[in-house]
Amino acid sequence: MVAAGEHLYDLPEDCISTIICLTSPPDALKLSLVNSIFRSVAELDCVWNAFLPSDWQEIAGNSVTPLKFSSKRELFLCLCSSILIDGGNKAFALDKSTGKKSYVISAKELSIVYGDEPEHWNWKTILESRFAEVAELKMICRLEIQGKMKTGELSPNTTYGAYLLIKISERSFGLDSIPVEISIEVGDQESVSSTAYLRHPRNKKKEQMESLFYRNRVEMLKTRVNQGDRRMPCEREDGWLEIELGEFFNGGNGDEEIIMRLMEVKGYHVKGGLVIEGIELRPKH
Repeated sequence: MVAAGEHLYDLPEDCISTIICLTSPPDALKLSLVNSIFRSVAELDCVWNAFLPSDWQEIAGNSVTPLKFSSKRELFLCLCSSILIDGGNKAFALDKSTGKKSYVISAKELSIVYGDEPEHWNWKTILESRFAEVAELKMICRLEIQGKMKTGELSPNTTYGAYLLIKISERSFGLDSIPVEISIEVGDQESVSSTAYLRHPRNKKKEQMESLFYRNRVEMLKTRVNQGDRRMPCEREDGWLEIELGEFFNGGNGDEEIIMRLMEVKGYHVKGGLVIEGIELRPKH
C-alpha cells in the first residue's frame, strides 16, 4: 500500500519493477513516458525478461540474420517485427500486446501431395512473400496440404488459431467448384473438421457465372462433402488471403503434435491457380 501523501514513484525501484512486470508490454512502454524514474525502471532488463519467452536465446540464435540489440527491451521489439528462423523455412514473431509467440510455417515445410512434381506444382519467388519460395498449383485433381508443429513451441495457456496463407490467381480454375475440407488435430484429441471455399472474397462475378452455367454440377459436387459451416478466405493487410483451419487451447502441459490439413479429393476435377505461402499459428484475442 502507498501511504497517504506519497506517490507511486516514491516506492523502491524493485517494487516499481515488480509492478510493471505484472502489467503488459504496451503498459510498460506507456509507463516509461510518465517520468524519469518510471522510464529508468521500465527499461530494465528484469522487466522485459518477464515479457520474453523462456526460450528466447534459442529463438534468437536460430535467426537467419543475427539480431542486434543492447537491451531486453530492444530484443522484445525486434522479435515483434518477425524474424526468419530454421534456415528461412519459418517466421517467428511475438505479439506486441501480450508477448505470446506466433509462427508461420513456410510452404517448403508443409506436406503437399505431388508438391515435388513440376507438372503439378511450381516453386517460385515472389516479392510479396517473406520466404524464398512459395508453391503455385499448376494443375491437379487431388489437393492435399498438411502442416505439423509441437505445442511445446507455443505459448502456454493460450488459445491459438491456425491459418492457411494463400493467393488465388486471376487465371485460377476449379478451386471453388466444391468446398475443401479443413481440420486440426492436437495430440490424441478428436479432429475438429469444417469446410471452406477457395474463392477470393471480392470475386463475385465469377461466383455468379458459375451459378448460371454450372449450377447442377456444382450442387452435385457439394453433396460429396460434409454440410455445416463453410468458411471464406479473409483479406489480410499484407496482401495475402487466410483461411482459418481451426483453433485449439494450448494448456502447456506437454509437447503434443498439432496436425493441420486442407484437402479436396472428392471432386475428381482439375484445379489450378492456388498460391501457398504457408500456415500461420497465432494467438487469438
